[in-house]
Amino acid sequence: MSRSFPRIVFLAGCICAPLSAQWYVSPVGNDSNPGTITQPFLTIPKAHSVALAGDTIYVRGGTHELGATITLSKSGTSAEMYHLIAYPGERPLLDFSSMATSSTNRGIRVSGSYWRLYGLDVQGAGDNGMNMSGSNNIVEYCSFFENRDSGVQLDNGASSNHFINSDSYFNTDPLFENADGFAPKLTVGSGNRFTGCRAWQNADDGWDGYLRGTNDVTTTLDQCWSFMNGYLKDGTPSLPNGDGNGFKMGGSDDKLLRHNMVLIRCLAFDNRVKGFDQNNNRGSMSLINCTSYGNGTNYSIPGPIDSGMVATLTNCAVFGSTGTIMDSATLSTNSWMSPFVVTSSDFASFDTTGMRGPRNPDGSLPRLPFMRLADGSDLIDAGTSVSLPFFGTGIDIGSFEFDPSTFVASSGDIPDYFAVLQNYPNPFNPVTHIDYAIPSDGIVTFQIHDVMGRLLLTSSNMHEQAGRFSLRWEGSDTEGHALPTGVYFATLRFGRAARTLKLFLLK
Repeated sequence: MSRSFPRIVFLAGCICAPLSAQWYVSPVGNDSNPGTITQPFLTIPKAHSVALAGDTIYVRGGTHELGATITLSKSGTSAEMYHLIAYPGERPLLDFSSMATSSTNRGIRVSGSYWRLYGLDVQGAGDNGMNMSGSNNIVEYCSFFENRDSGVQLDNGASSNHFINSDSYFNTDPLFENADGFAPKLTVGSGNRFTGCRAWQNADDGWDGYLRGTNDVTTTLDQCWSFMNGYLKDGTPSLPNGDGNGFKMGGSDDKLLRHNMVLIRCLAFDNRVKGFDQNNNRGSMSLINCTSYGNGTNYSIPGPIDSGMVATLTNCAVFGSTGTIMDSATLSTNSWMSPFVVTSSDFASFDTTGMRGPRNPDGSLPRLPFMRLADGSDLIDAGTSVSLPFFGTGIDIGSFEFDPSTFVASSGDIPDYFAVLQNYPNPFNPVTHIDYAIPSDGIVTFQIHDVMGRLLLTSSNMHEQAGRFSLRWEGSDTEGHALPTGVYFATLRFGRAARTLKLFLLK
C-alpha cells in the first residue's frame, strides 16, 4: 500500500529541475540545428555555449563518440543551477576512447560551479574521466570506467561538491600507479562529499586522499563501497606500482599534511593491500559504522597524527584480522573489542555476487545480503549512539543496520516489529519514499520538521491494518509549498513507538 504527502507528482526516471530553457544533444544531431528535441545539437559544447543559468541540457541515449575534452566553465547559483542530465528513460555513453593517452586529455572538465550532472556514463578518456576544479556541483547516478587515469579527480581548490550514487571502475593508467576510482587529492579544497558511491577494480586505489599543495581539508564519505582495487579489469594484480587500497585517507610527499576524513557506513572488501589506510595522514580520521573484510590488511591506522587531531573508530566491524590501530585512537564498541567474539555466524552472507551489479531504478545501491548482520548476532543493537537512524533499541555494529522488517511472523507476511526503513533516494529531488511496517492494527502518523525543530508537515491519523506500507513525500509543507535545499527530519509514530529519519533535499 502506498501513501503520498502532499501534492505529489512523480515521473519515474525524471529529474525535475527548475527550468528556464531546455536544450537537447543527440549522437544523430547537428550543431547547426536549433537544439530542440526534434532538431537537437550534436555536441555538449554547443549546448554549453548557448545555455544560461537555470537551463537544462538533455543528453539523448546512445553512444556519443568524442575526441576532445568537454569543458563546463560557466557558473550558476544555488537558485539557478546548470543541469546536464540524461534524457528521461535513456542512458547516454560519452565515449572518449579515440583520445590519446595524455595528462591534458580529460573527458569532462568541470571548472564552473553550481552544475548538476545526472545519468551519464564516461568511458575511455586519455586521463581522468572527470576532472573537477569547480565548487558546489552535484554529480549523481553517473559512472566512470576504463579511463586512463582516475575515473574522477578533484583538485585545484574543488570544494563543496557532492557525488551521489555514482560508480568508478576499471580505470587504469599506463604505469598502474595513479588511476583511482575517486581522487579528492593534491590541491583539492574542503567540504567535498561522496554518498552511495562505489569504486572497484581500479589500478591504484578506490578513494585516494593524497595531498600535495593543500592542507587541513575535510572530505566526507557516506555509505560508499570500495573493493577489488589493485587489480586490473582482467583480474590480474596491478603490479608493481598499483597501491591497491580501498580507502586511502591521506598522505603527502613530506608526510606532514592533514586530510580530515569522515567515513560513515563505508564498506571495504577484497582490496589487494589495505581496506582503510591512514597512509601517513596527519589529520583527523573518523570511522563510524564501517566494515572491513578480506583485504590484505583490514584497518591500517598506525599513527602518528598531529597534536589536536583525533582518530576515532566507532561501531566498526571486521571479519578476520583487524590490522593495526594507533594506541591513542578513541575506540568505541567495535567488533574486535570485548565483549564481542565475531564468527561467521554473525553475518548473513560472504557472497559478493551482485555487489558491482545494477543499481536500483532510483540509483541507490543494490540491497544484498553480503556482510549484513544475521538474525541473532550480538552485534545487533550493541553500538554506541551516533547521529544515524537505527532499528530496535540501539544502533548496530557495522555498515548495515539489521532490518527487522525482513523477518516475518509465522502467521504470514506480518512483521514482528514496528520498522521504518531509511528513505530512498537520499539525498532526493523532488520525491523520496519511506517504507514502514506495523505488527498490528493501529494509528500511524507522519511529520516533517526542519533542523530548527519547526513542524512543517503533519498527516492526519492513518488507521492501518498490520502489514507493510510505503509513503511518498515531495519536499513540500502542509500547504504544498516547496521547501528549499536542506536537512529535514521525518518522524513516523505507531502507538508509543517513534522512528525518525534524516532526509536530505537537494535542488
